[in-house]
Amino acid sequence: MKRRTFDGLASLIGLMLAVILLIAAGLLNWGAGFASDAVSSQLVAQKITIPSSTQNSDEAADVTAYFKDHGGKLLTTGKDAQMYADHYLGFHLSKMPTYADASTASRSASSALAADPTNADLQKKADSANALVDTVFKGTTLRGTLLTAYAFGTLGSIAGIAAWSMGLMGLLFLLLALLGYLHLRRTDEHAAI
Repeated sequence: MKRRTFDGLASLIGLMLAVILLIAAGLLNWGAGFASDAVSSQLVAQKITIPSSTQNSDEAADVTAYFKDHGGKLLTTGKDAQMYADHYLGFHLSKMPTYADASTASRSASSALAADPTNADLQKKADSANALVDTVFKGTTLRGTLLTAYAFGTLGSIAGIAAWSMGLMGLLFLLLALLGYLHLRRTDEHAAI
């Protein structure tokens, strides 16, 4: 095979790889920007304020510092959502029964009330059990939603890192392809591999 043919093919492949990598970098960058904007806009719309304390005396020092530093601010990032969900909601929900247990207790209290609808004590127990089911349901739903925002934001951050990596590799292959074409001009026509 002639050296010029080989150099031309290698440079063409390098150029094609550069184009593919730069396109991938652009798409990954778009995905990263979309994820960041979507997470931020959805969290800001909820207007959830980060408390200055989780009220958990057993938490790690970095968690205490995070809430102290961010207390009073709106939840705007995936990291904010994760910290609020895991360390504030998670702590308070850990002091309550699971949704399944609270729901079972609520049904039981409602059944007892149905058997004796005029009993004020049973009415209070049913109301309390229903309120607990409502609280646990809303808390676990909010926690799940916030952790989904955190996951989506993390995937966006990973896409951003991948975009930079692909972009740098694309530029490297572009530079190598251009150097290959420059080398091609200086290669003897009759040289063989």
